[in-house]
Amino acid sequence: MENNRNWAGNYTYGTSEIVVAETVEQVQDWVARSERIKVLGTRHSFNGIADSKDRFLSLQKLNRLISLDRKNHRVTVEAGIRYGELSQYLHDHGYALHNMASLPHITVAGAIATATHGSGDANRNLAAAVHALEVVQADGDIAVFSRDRGDGEFEGAVVGLGGLGVVTRITLDVVPAFEMSQHVYENLPLAQLERNFDGIFSSAYSVSLFTDWKSSSFNQVWIKRNTADPGFERLEPEFYTATAAAAPVHPVPGNPTENCTEQLGVPGPWHERLPHFRMHFTPSAGEELQSEYFVQRQHAYEALCAIERLREAITPHLYVSEIRTIAEDDLWMSPCYKQAMVGIHFTWMKDWEAVRQVLPLIEKSLEPYRARPHWGKLFTMEPARLQALYEKLPDFRQLLIRRDPEGKFRNAFLNEYIMGH
Repeated sequence: MENNRNWAGNYTYGTSEIVVAETVEQVQDWVARSERIKVLGTRHSFNGIADSKDRFLSLQKLNRLISLDRKNHRVTVEAGIRYGELSQYLHDHGYALHNMASLPHITVAGAIATATHGSGDANRNLAAAVHALEVVQADGDIAVFSRDRGDGEFEGAVVGLGGLGVVTRITLDVVPAFEMSQHVYENLPLAQLERNFDGIFSSAYSVSLFTDWKSSSFNQVWIKRNTADPGFERLEPEFYTATAAAAPVHPVPGNPTENCTEQLGVPGPWHERLPHFRMHFTPSAGEELQSEYFVQRQHAYEALCAIERLREAITPHLYVSEIRTIAEDDLWMSPCYKQAMVGIHFTWMKDWEAVRQVLPLIEKSLEPYRARPHWGKLFTMEPARLQALYEKLPDFRQLLIRRDPEGKFRNAFLNEYIMGH
């Protein structure tokens, strides 16, 4: 391994030993022979959720397309494939994913394991597209978790936080390919959300608000429309008093706009509009830290006002904050389990000591709204408080014990936040 740090450079892993599997059989062999082992993906987690003190297994060479099931509208892939590669294949064959994360560079398996999400009132997170998983378990045998089985374990296994085993193959539900356009508006007052929250976020397929919290407004509103929807091409000069941007913009002012996906209403394929950044642009490592908290939709405006009151503490350390809506799902460890949520994301400057002082303030201000942190990003919440936010966590804990009684795939993070020791 070239280094033993994560993508952002803020976290140092407990080992530099890594083995690269080229076949599922090699995965089975390495797992069976290892006392402890963890999968290392694109290293886009900001905390210790993927860490290992013993050995890492890389699936970077297990990145093939296995099959496209046109009858049932599903695609089966190896777990190491990235969203950018998968989305181009699907588009070329007339299909699409229902949603994408902001970055197309992360692996499918990694995003699913932590319930990473895109945005949109009617769009569930990326893990909700999973129809089946093949997982190499502690003894090296392959277990299949499928929505078809109805055995009660599938909903617990999909957002597995890396604790069930090594996911090697994933079957995803897909939809017919579609085109989108993207417009950006500037300077939306926070006060507009008090009465118009639903109108703002239901106005398009996907809506993101960006702010640096330096004022009581959102610097930018990114509106991504399906071209099949009525009026997609119509550019209104104002959007809830925000004004249409006259030129392409970057979510962080001052950064080059050519790295961003096409704006100004130019139609294009779904996978070139749903992410904020182009596939060929790989974000540079080491320039940022990230946190994200999820609050129930009905509390979103109050929660945002609570954060706005922390402006003086937040703004010196922040690049940008993004607000998105996500539909509910039925996956146990998803923050959107049986409730529509709003994600409040923070992209911080790379100063962990400063950020570590700010996060408790944010978490305290969001406590009345039972905010849940993103599993793979930075937070300071006590384990007992986090565990109380997930009604299915005791069932998930039992699933881990059943499937991995010796804890081969557990690490310090899972022991602390899931197992309770």
